[in-house]
Amino acid sequence: MDLLNIPYIKYNLENGLEVILHQSKSVPLVAVNLWYKVGSANEVKGKTGLAHLFEHMMFQGSENVAKEMHFRYIQEAGGTLNGSTSFDRTNYFEKLPANSLDLALWLESDRMGFLLNTLNEEKLINQKDVVFNERLERYDNQPYGLAWELIVKNLYPELHPYSWPTIGFPGDIKSYTLDDVKKFFQENYSPHNSTLVITGDFEMDAAKKSVEKYFGELSSKNNLPAAQIPVDFFLDANKFIKHSDHVQLERIYFAFPTCKIFSKDDSSLEIVSDILTGSKGSRLHKKLVIEDELAQDVTAFQFSGKFGGHFMIAATAKPGVQIDQIKKIILDEIEYITTKGITGKEMTRSKNSISSNFVFGMQNVENLADQLNFYNFYLGEPNSFNFDLNRYISADESSIRNVCEKYLLKPHMELIISPKTND
Repeated sequence: MDLLNIPYIKYNLENGLEVILHQSKSVPLVAVNLWYKVGSANEVKGKTGLAHLFEHMMFQGSENVAKEMHFRYIQEAGGTLNGSTSFDRTNYFEKLPANSLDLALWLESDRMGFLLNTLNEEKLINQKDVVFNERLERYDNQPYGLAWELIVKNLYPELHPYSWPTIGFPGDIKSYTLDDVKKFFQENYSPHNSTLVITGDFEMDAAKKSVEKYFGELSSKNNLPAAQIPVDFFLDANKFIKHSDHVQLERIYFAFPTCKIFSKDDSSLEIVSDILTGSKGSRLHKKLVIEDELAQDVTAFQFSGKFGGHFMIAATAKPGVQIDQIKKIILDEIEYITTKGITGKEMTRSKNSISSNFVFGMQNVENLADQLNFYNFYLGEPNSFNFDLNRYISADESSIRNVCEKYLLKPHMELIISPKTND
C-alpha cells in the first residue's frame, strides 16, 4: 500500500469554484479547507495588510450569520476552526464530526456570497483596532519581533510583492477605508478565485450535492488580471543593518536570496537547513550551542513562495559573546560544506527525518486537507506527495554543495538586533 498516494476527485462548478474531495473512513471526522488565491503579495504599496485584515473581517458576520456566530456554530457542533494569511494565499478551515459537514459548507458559502452588504464602518474600525493591536503585540512590542519585517523590506527589491510583512505597515493599517475593503472583497473573494477541499468521512455523492447546493448559485466576478511574476534577483553586495530594541541578548540574522517554491534547488536548500540546525547533532547547533557555548540558539530555514524565496540563519549570542565570533563560525561552516561536502550519515538522517514528517503530517484530516490545497495551488496536482518527497530523496552530496555555492556564498543581508543602551 502506498501511503503517499492519495485518491481524490477534482472538478469545477459552473461558477468556477474548484472542488477537491478525498474520502477516508478512518475516523468519523471531516475537514473543510478553503483557499482564496490572494495574499499580501496581491496588495499594493500604501495598502499593505489588506489580505490579513480581511481574514479578520470574514469572521464578523454575513447576511445570514450574525457576528461571531461562525465560531459559535462550529464549536457547539464539536468542531474547531481558524484562518490564516500568507504572502500567496488566504485560507479558512474547519474540522467537525462527520455529520456536520453541511454546517461548515453553509457557513463558508454564506460569507463568500453574502458578506459584502454587511460590511460597515463600525466593523471596519473595530477590526482595524484589533489588527493594529495584534501588530503591536506580535511585532513592535515583541522581542526581535521586527526582524522579519526588516529582512523582507531590505532584502527584496522595492515593490517586490514579498517586500512588506503580511500584517502590513502601521500607517497602512490605519488608512484603510470601507471602499478599500469592499473593493478587495469584490476583486478576490469569488468562487473562480478559490479552491474547496473536503477530506474525511463523508459520502461522495452526498458531498457533491451539498457543495452544489451551497456554492452553486454564487456568482463569480470578472477575472482578475494575471499577476506579474518578478524575476529572480541577487544582491550586488552584502547589506548590513543594525537595529536596537528592548532585548536582552544580541541576535544575528543572515538572509540569502534564493529561489521560488518547487523550483529545482528548493528541496536541496531545505536539506542544507536541516543539516545546519535541524537537530541537536546538526552542525551549527553542535558547534555554537553545545561545544563552544557561544549561542543560546541557532536556527535555519528555506522560505520559498510563488514569487521568490530566501534562506535564513539566525543565532542568539550568549551574554558576553561577541556576535562576530558567531558570524565567523556560521560563514565558515557554509564554506566548509561547499568545498568539503557532507557525510553520508548526515544525508541519510536528514532524508529519514523529512520522510517521517511527511507521513506524520498526513495522520489527521485537517493537515491532509490543507496539503491537498497546497499542492493544488502551487503545482496544479493535489496528489503530489510522492513527487514532493522524491525531490528530497533524489538530492545528493553534489546538489547540496551546488546550492551552497550558488546561493549561500553570494552577497547576502545581515541584520543584527542589539539591546538598547540607556542614554
